[in-house]
Amino acid sequence: MPRHQVLIRLARYFNVVWIDPPKAWREYWYPGAKSRRERQAFREIAPGFTVMSPGRMRPLVYRPAWLNRRVTARMLHDAQTYLKSRGANRVVLYLWRPKFAQALQLLKYDASIYHVDDEYSFSDVEQPNDAREVQLLRAADQVIVHSQRLLQKKGGINAHTALIPNGVNYHAFSTLQAEPPDLATISKPRIGYIGVVKKQLDLLLLARLAQARADCSFIFVGPIGNISGKEAALAELRALRNVHFLGCKAVDELASYTQHMDVCLMTYEINDYTNHIYPLKLHEYLAAGRPTIASPIATVLEHRDVVTLADGHQEWLVGIDHALSPAANTPQEIERRRSRARCHDWDTLVHDIAKLFNARLGLAPLGDDVTETK
Repeated sequence: MPRHQVLIRLARYFNVVWIDPPKAWREYWYPGAKSRRERQAFREIAPGFTVMSPGRMRPLVYRPAWLNRRVTARMLHDAQTYLKSRGANRVVLYLWRPKFAQALQLLKYDASIYHVDDEYSFSDVEQPNDAREVQLLRAADQVIVHSQRLLQKKGGINAHTALIPNGVNYHAFSTLQAEPPDLATISKPRIGYIGVVKKQLDLLLLARLAQARADCSFIFVGPIGNISGKEAALAELRALRNVHFLGCKAVDELASYTQHMDVCLMTYEINDYTNHIYPLKLHEYLAAGRPTIASPIATVLEHRDVVTLADGHQEWLVGIDHALSPAANTPQEIERRRSRARCHDWDTLVHDIAKLFNARLGLAPLGDDVTETK
C-alpha cells in the first residue's frame, strides 16, 4: 500500500515508528485468547524504520470514550518516547485515515501530515466531504493527496496541500525476474490483472472478454476482496476454462508475474469513486514494459499516450488485439512505458514528501538529490 512504500523510504531521512493498529481488548484479555501473552514490542525492520506492536496493555477500547482516549494517548506517548531514545528532538504525526484524527489532541508534536490516498466515502456517487475529515484537513500542517480529482475536491481547504501521485518500485518491476512456476504452466498469450479482485472491477466485462478471446489465457493474481453484489459475475468468470485465479502473492513476487504477462488490464467501472483513485498497478504495469489497457477513469486519462483506453466491449477487444501485435511490443514502445513509470519511482516521490516535512518543521531545505539521507 502507499503508506508502506512511503514510510519505509522516509526512514532514509527521519527516524520512523509505524504503530500497528492495536487489537480489540477481548483478543488480549478473554480467557484463552491467542494474543493474551503479547507485550508491547519495537522491531526495527529496516534502518531507521521501527514497527511498534502495542500489546495487551494498549488494547483497542471502544467504550467508555475516556478510556479509549487514555489508552490511545499512552500508546502515542510510548512511540514518542521511543523516537526520543533514538535521538529525535522533533515529532511529526503522519496520519493516513480520518479515524486517527484524535491523535492531534492526544500528543504534543511539532508538525502533522494528513495523507489522503483514497476517497474514504467509497461511494459510487459523489458525496460532500465528511465534516470530520474537513476538520482534519484544516487542522493538519500539511495535506497530501494522490490524484487530481482528490485535489479538486479537498485541495481548497488547507493552503498547504500538495499533489503526490502513487508510484512504483521501478527497479523491482523493470529488472527481469524468473517466470513463476504456477504461471509457466499457463499457455500464452496471457492477459493479466494483478491486484485485489473487487467490486470496482467490471467482472461481467471480463467474462465476456475471456469468452470472446478463448485462445487467450486470462490470469488474476491477487486475493478476492469485497465483491458485494457481483457474486454471480465472479462465478461466471471463474467457470471459464481459459480463466485462471492464482491467488494472493507476496509483494516481492508481483513484479515477476507482471513481467510475464503479454497484456495487463485495469477494467474499472467508471463512477465517482473510481475517478478519484490512482491505481498502484498503473506504473507497475508500465515499469514492466507491458502493453496496458484501461477504462478511461480520470487518473488514467493523464497517461493516455502510454496506456490504451477502452470503453465498451468492442473497444476492449480491439485494444487487446493491438496490445498483442508486434507494433505494441517494439523496444521503443517498451521504453516509452518504462520512461513514464521511471518518473514515478517511489524514491523520487518520497524525496518530495521529505521536502514537505522539512518545510513544515522549518528545517534547511533538501536538494534534489534523492540519495540525501538524515
